[in-house]
Amino acid sequence: MAARKEKTFRFVIVGGGIAGVTCVEQLSSQIPSADVALITAGLHIKAVTNYKQVSKTLEEFDVEEQPSSVLAEKFPDLTIIHSAVKSLCTQSHSVETADGRVFGYEKLCICGGGRPKLLNWDSPHVLGIRDTDSAQDLQKKLSRAKRIVVVGNGGIALELVYEVEGCEVIWAVKDKAIGNPFFDAGAAQFLIPSLQVDKPELAAPCKRTRYTTEEPEPGASQTFTADRNARRRGSGPPEAGSALGPDWHEGIVLRGAEQVSRRVSVEYQCEVEKIFTSAELLDSPQQTIGAENEGSWPVYIQLTNGKTFGCDFVVSATGVVPNTEPFLHGNNFALADDGGLQVDDYMMTSEPDVYAAGDVCTACWEHSALWQQMRLWTQARQMGWYAGRCMAAHVLAEPIELDFCFELFSHITKFFNYKVVLLGKFNGQGLGPDQELLLRCTKGREYVKVVLSGGRMVGAVLIGETDLEETFENLILNQMDLTPYGEELLNPNIDIEDYFD
Repeated sequence: MAARKEKTFRFVIVGGGIAGVTCVEQLSSQIPSADVALITAGLHIKAVTNYKQVSKTLEEFDVEEQPSSVLAEKFPDLTIIHSAVKSLCTQSHSVETADGRVFGYEKLCICGGGRPKLLNWDSPHVLGIRDTDSAQDLQKKLSRAKRIVVVGNGGIALELVYEVEGCEVIWAVKDKAIGNPFFDAGAAQFLIPSLQVDKPELAAPCKRTRYTTEEPEPGASQTFTADRNARRRGSGPPEAGSALGPDWHEGIVLRGAEQVSRRVSVEYQCEVEKIFTSAELLDSPQQTIGAENEGSWPVYIQLTNGKTFGCDFVVSATGVVPNTEPFLHGNNFALADDGGLQVDDYMMTSEPDVYAAGDVCTACWEHSALWQQMRLWTQARQMGWYAGRCMAAHVLAEPIELDFCFELFSHITKFFNYKVVLLGKFNGQGLGPDQELLLRCTKGREYVKVVLSGGRMVGAVLIGETDLEETFENLILNQMDLTPYGEELLNPNIDIEDYFD
């Protein structure tokens, strides 16, 4: 990169997503006169709105897509450069943009986000959902569709399968239960009836549920059909240009061409073997398909369980990989096993003066026993905010400690129209056999799971309006020995909040 630098900034942030924008806001607030540049390919940025601190570590907010001019008005000293990054030269502290300009930096923060792990880049019938444009493309395609196949088991797949109406959905998941990154089989079983959308019956809470669920056999499938006249969840007024934040599906109509309300079939423990067109199907005599797939579908998908389905299109919702591509060439970044840029507890990469935050990076410091990285909106915001603080502290020669938000994993979201709170090692991650689970479940109303290790609470899953999140967060943080309380801990007749106040 021999071209002359057009200008050198004190701070350059790459990426207009949540991590990048939060980093810019933090830097501009801490050092108001700071010379900050944001390099972003799009004309819109993703902003955090309606931010609310729910408890010590839990936070709720909306993600909104806004014109970048909103950010420029807020911070007059901010320079916004609308271009993608072509290359980075850490040795000369310079960034080259796709339109051929070169900018210098004193400190750089890479917030390049993640890119979707697409099943098959070549097929026009495979749609990956990552941003607002692809979500609107989905809405358009869906309006003419009678059957789609959704592949993936993360947050976007869960929301999509619940929201789509008027179209048959085949849902292929590689795990034994739905929502595997977030739930165990018990929670999945609690949520599954929502796909039938019958009004929830409010049973008396059972003190403790013992799940004797038979796991679906590899290749097993379940089908859930909702009554056409069943209660339909209204989306409310469309929010202008809502980004793919926690509520990406609000305000876009996910309705197919059929009269049915909802018909979802789940294919468990399988992945995609092959995707082909109807012409390729005719040329392949060994390919057998069931009667329900006959006729001419635009695309066929063969799963590893041996089944083949015809459909209008396939939605690839199999997660993201760190978008490190333009930054690696010619530099010496240490990468984590998952492909992310390794960062230490100051959000610094292995290259001098280069920081990273959000989906593009992997937290490689020694984690607290109660925290783990998951590529979620909340963590993108927290990392961007903390990276901004670290960059400012280093320039001002001030000491800084790892932020408290990395002490305890916490996340609030909504799945199948239920509020969902995840705390600590909510799935017993890394605990091995040294764990005990307490469960309380009221069908259609709430699901409460507590993970104990050595008599102390280390994690929890709360589905529904349980009002237990603050109490449980405190019990996890103060590591109180709960052995004396035993199963009474989840006794619905005891007001646990008063108990531990």
